[in-house]
Amino acid sequence: MNALHIFLGMVGPWQIVVVVVLVLLLFGGKKIPELMKGLGGGIKEFKKASQEEEADKEKEEKEKK
Repeated sequence: MNALHIFLGMVGPWQIVVVVVLVLLLFGGKKIPELMKGLGGGIKEFKKASQEEEADKEKEEKEKK
């Protein structure tokens, strides 16, 4: 068993509910969409940067040949 299986075995539905309630209490209902929008934007930028990096590497390999 790897660590993920052990972790998922310990987390039940009630623990997830408790975490969701705590997040709502800490950040409030209005702040969560803003946080998710920021997270989505960050993921989009990361994907874009990694694709650009791969394209640059391919371009360099073609130039070497």
